[in-house]
Parts: sequence; C-alpha cells; structure tokens
Amino acid sequence: MNRYDQLRGITGNPPKYPDIPLSFNDTYVVSTEGDRFDILAQQFYQDPSLWWIISTANPQLEQNSYNITPGTQLRIPSNPEDVIQRYKGLNSL
Repeated sequence: MNRYDQLRGITGNPPKYPDIPLSFNDTYVVSTEGDRFDILAQQFYQDPSLWWIISTANPQLEQNSYNITPGTQLRIPSNPEDVIQRYKGLNSL
C-alpha cells in the first residue's frame, strides 16, 4: 500500500496516522547494525511498504528516517491489518 499515492489529490493535508494500542501479542526486538524500518516490515509483515506501522508504533524514534540506532528496543505491532484499516478510516480512503 503506497499511502502517498492514495492521498495525492484527495486533500491538501498530510496523512493522519492512527494510535496503535499495545497488545500482548506485539513483538519486541532490539535493533542491530543495518536494521531499517522497511527491512523489519519485510521480515515481520512480508511487505516493506508497511514500514510506517513500525515507525508509528515507536514514536520515541526519529520519524523521518528509515535508519534505527543499533541497540534500540522496538515494538512490532502484531496486527498490521487493523492498523491499516484505522489509517484508511482516519484519511477517508
């Protein structure tokens, strides 16, 4: 899902991202050298374009970069489909 393509021309506003509630099923990992949001999204969701879900779930990290400092604990939300549906609802898609 390329969220930019879907929003282009619909509104002049930037996309809104949903709050991602904690779940007992979430996975926690500690990043290593070379980890990036898109690589982790591929590993956990089999879709690198869902990198924004991991980024949004970890607001303590720099949001305008794929890169992650090694040794950082990350939360990987367990239900990306739910997050995508919330995103679509917030952005009237």
